[in-house]
Amino acid sequence: MEEKLKRAKDKVVHTQVWRSIFRQGWPTTERNRVLTSINTLLLHLHPIKVKTHALKIRYTFCLGGVTLFMFVIETITGLLLMYYYRPTLEYAYQDMKDLEFTVTFGLFLRNMHRWAAHLMVLSVILHMCRVFYTGSYKPPREFNWVIGVQLLVITLLLSFTGYLLPWDQLAYWAVTVGTNMAKSTPIIGAEGPFAVLPANTDICFYLRGSEDISGNTLLRFYVLHCIFLPLSAAGLMGVHFWRIRKDGGISGPL
Repeated sequence: MEEKLKRAKDKVVHTQVWRSIFRQGWPTTERNRVLTSINTLLLHLHPIKVKTHALKIRYTFCLGGVTLFMFVIETITGLLLMYYYRPTLEYAYQDMKDLEFTVTFGLFLRNMHRWAAHLMVLSVILHMCRVFYTGSYKPPREFNWVIGVQLLVITLLLSFTGYLLPWDQLAYWAVTVGTNMAKSTPIIGAEGPFAVLPANTDICFYLRGSEDISGNTLLRFYVLHCIFLPLSAAGLMGVHFWRIRKDGGISGPL
């Protein structure tokens, strides 16, 4: 039996298809094992050596991985929701109602998207608390801490921009209050400290697309929520993982 499995494996690993994907061949030697780790993206994200304490679940509680998993769920469910949602004043609210009462498993899909968003915010905050508590932000990881802060901001912005999309009374007035608060932003807010921009060109006007909450606001929040912010988050996550790899993996006591 073992001989048959070995022959079957040899037939697979020596095919042109296998060699085109894994250029170094089967990792039967020490050199091929190293090349496998270097040339494979998923394996290259992990450091060559891992400290013993980093293998303990209670050290990190896998909060970074949980956050990534929530982001993947958000991406998948968000793409499915886009099939049934139109970001216009005439259809936005009705499409959400159709999702709840007409589309098969529509309510389940929407709730999965909603609760994954809540859990993503929670896991990001807990992850950053863990990093701070264990001193993982210290040199040489200070740059990655800044990347993490940017990811936290993007996560909060994803939740905020998604709040308006149902276009109900709760969403309308919540976004009205939120964008009014943006007017008080220093420098870029018309009513904030050191304001340099007039009311029709400040950050509040940019978010709304007009003086008041309107169809322009809905469209802008839709584009931010579905395209700009997710792509920004994905790019920063890639940099974040790469820096973890280059900085020696999960940090620990010196």
